[in-house]
Amino acid sequence: MFLGILYLFLTFIFCFILVCLVKLAYIGIKSMKKQPEEEKKPTPKTEPVYYIVEKKRAKKANYSEPKEFQFKK
Repeated sequence: MFLGILYLFLTFIFCFILVCLVKLAYIGIKSMKKQPEEEKKPTPKTEPVYYIVEKKRAKKANYSEPKEFQFKK
């Protein structure tokens, strides 16, 4: 029984490492194919930016009385 658990654990570790390596290889190949983009100069903003902000609504001060429920016995 102990040997089966050991094989299961080693198989899990092997598969986990294999999947991580494949993902890292895919990311590496993808980044190698991608051409470096030229740096874009940010355009200076001449006009100010205005944001619309809504007021928060006030909370209710008075609540109605809680309803009582009677269940059938």
